[in-house]
Parts: sequence; C-alpha cells; structure tokens
Amino acid sequence: QGDQLMPHRTLARPREAFLSHSARDRAFVKKLAQELKLHGVRSWHSEAHIVGAQQWHDAIGNALARCDWFLLILSPHAVRSKWVKRELLYVLQEDRYSDRIVPILRKPCDHSRLSWTLASFQMVSFAGGFEVGCRSLLRVWGLGGTASTPPQRQPHTG
Repeated sequence: QGDQLMPHRTLARPREAFLSHSARDRAFVKKLAQELKLHGVRSWHSEAHIVGAQQWHDAIGNALARCDWFLLILSPHAVRSKWVKRELLYVLQEDRYSDRIVPILRKPCDHSRLSWTLASFQMVSFAGGFEVGCRSLLRVWGLGGTASTPPQRQPHTG
C-alpha cells in the first residue's frame, strides 16, 4: 500500500516547500521545518508565516502559488482537516506540482479521506522515528546527512 519509502530517484531540490498539516501536528511540522532548513531547504507553514490579522485564505493561496514542492503531513487530524484537503486538491490540479508532492506519513491514518489519488503516491514514513523519516525525505532531493546533522563538505584539495 502507500506506506512505502520514497524511491532513491533524486529530484530537484525545492526553492521552497509548502508544509500542509493540521494545526494539531504543529510541533512535528515546526521540528521538520527546522531540519529542512539545516539542509538548505526553505519551507512555508501556516504558523510561522501568517501574522495576526492577515487573512488565512490569502496567505495560504500566495504560498501555494509561490512554493514549488508540496509536503503533505498525514495524520488522523490531517485527514479530517478541511484546509489540508483544500490545499491538496489545489496542488493536484497544478501541473507545476507534478512529481513534487510528497505525502509524509506521520501517523497511520485513512488518507483516502483526503483524496483517492494518494494511494498512488509513494510515501515517506516516519513510523520508524523522526531521524529515519528525515533521512528518507532528504533522499528525495539527493541530500545526505541525518536529522540535525547537515551534510559535511568535502575538504578542498588542490
């Protein structure tokens, strides 16, 4: 089923990745965003980038229009979120997100509640722990290192 790790085929590193999630998965998303930043991957998620009176709808729409990757954080809370569903439906119809949607299985859930198409995606599973999940996610873009440890640069010889 969809609980497989992403293949080792590497794709272009994101300019900016949209992190779609339920508000109840906020702590996980914040930690994931920090890990991505350590590896040079910029990300956008609602808590960090929507300020005070700014309209949620407009801020999310602008970010979806700007970002070039979509990371879908799957959990029992996420599959019941109308905002997560709206974000997913938007990117599924955008050609520029083709091959740039990465479902991240944070916790087992019935992801078909969001879209029947998710069964066709290979997922990055965090069932084995945060560090293992981060390594699998970073491999999507050909990035090495482990969680909290960015890849080391090779000494310059010559």
